[in-house]
Amino acid sequence: MQKKLTAFEELLHIMDELREKCPWDKVQTNKTLRTLTIEETYELADAIIKNDPALIKKELGDLLLHIVFYAKIGEEKNQFTIKDVIDSLNEKLVYRHPHIFSNTQVNDAKEVEENWERLKLKEKDGNKSVLAGVPHSLPAMVKANRIQDKARGVGFDWENREQVWNKVQEELKEVRAEIAKGDSDKIEAEFGDLLFSIINTARLYGVNPENALERTNRKFIARFNYLEEKTIKKGIDLKNMSLSEMDKIWDEAKTKE
Repeated sequence: MQKKLTAFEELLHIMDELREKCPWDKVQTNKTLRTLTIEETYELADAIIKNDPALIKKELGDLLLHIVFYAKIGEEKNQFTIKDVIDSLNEKLVYRHPHIFSNTQVNDAKEVEENWERLKLKEKDGNKSVLAGVPHSLPAMVKANRIQDKARGVGFDWENREQVWNKVQEELKEVRAEIAKGDSDKIEAEFGDLLFSIINTARLYGVNPENALERTNRKFIARFNYLEEKTIKKGIDLKNMSLSEMDKIWDEAKTKE
């Protein structure tokens, strides 16, 4: 433990030095760091998908640097310090885990999540809306999943998960109806409803839709890259190939996975 504390103390000292002496670091603000932080978060997400421990360690370090940076800026403005950040986190973790730090009983992880959401509504910051804690800037798919998950936490959910398939079929029917009418605005609205219901279905069956779609994205990229490589070797331009010719190579790629 002491080694960990010493390492963290050294990081704080380095940040003090950078903020005082480095021309780049000393002019950064919360606003200028924001986009970089988002980029670092996605880089960590990529490292996790790749399951590369060395890369995960590196990206965690980059993200930790940003946390320390924001805390340093807060300290300079007499708003908060890194100690305040950690104290607030410690208090929240203890409060939201009464099954560990108090006498609340839970049977499984689902009950822990439900307690977590109920306790959030009781906290001091006045956040009384179930959905208020969902960041507006989240990507739409992640946001939809979080919205549905939070609603479930207060009991707003299907009684039986098989019921959701009727909703999916209903939304699909409405999309096709609007496509037949040709109203682009209503088509977009109905596609949104369909996607929302698909995301909801994934959640009900224990599938993270973001992870599932990213898995398919990477699979598609691998197969398409194989298709390109095979055609390049033969000196063929994809634009000059028929769909059936491309499908044949595509099926080859599938068999090699």
